[in-house]
Amino acid sequence: MSYLNEKYNKEVVPAMIKKFSYKSRMAVPKIDKVMINCGYGRLIAGKTKDEAKKIQEAIARDIALIAGQKAVLTKSRQSISSFKIREGQEIGCKTTLRRKKMVDFLERVINVTLPRSRDFQGLSAEGMDKFGNYSFGIKEHIAFPEVSPEKVNFIFGFQITIVTTAESKEEGLELLKLIGVPIKS
Repeated sequence: MSYLNEKYNKEVVPAMIKKFSYKSRMAVPKIDKVMINCGYGRLIAGKTKDEAKKIQEAIARDIALIAGQKAVLTKSRQSISSFKIREGQEIGCKTTLRRKKMVDFLERVINVTLPRSRDFQGLSAEGMDKFGNYSFGIKEHIAFPEVSPEKVNFIFGFQITIVTTAESKEEGLELLKLIGVPIKS
């Protein structure tokens, strides 16, 4: 059992039951999945097909290294001439983590990546939506130890969404704070 699962069972569940007076352990919210999303449409806009393909492959490879599983390419739904994007053009990649891969990824983000980020002072509570899901961005993917800065041609950012089973913003924020996500109050 991992550190995060152990902390959830021994510390988070009793604290959440005490604060929100749940009738059962099963009613306590938990983290359902973690989604990683990277849009790179601006990086490939105006590039030749070969250049765009190299950029796509590099980003997909780095996201796969960070997440521990292959990323799925996403396509544009419509053409936008001002952004030089055509319908059906691959403009991003995403991956969804669950169970063990999700827990391992969250442990790395909380304990290694966020503290390594430049000028990091905590995540904003504004990233929590009313359904208890938290989204935040990583500006430089090289903050992850899996990515070697020497082998990177360009730096990109991506979004991480932590989806919980919480039913309100307050429950979701309390759950993430108790787990150890560094959220500013």
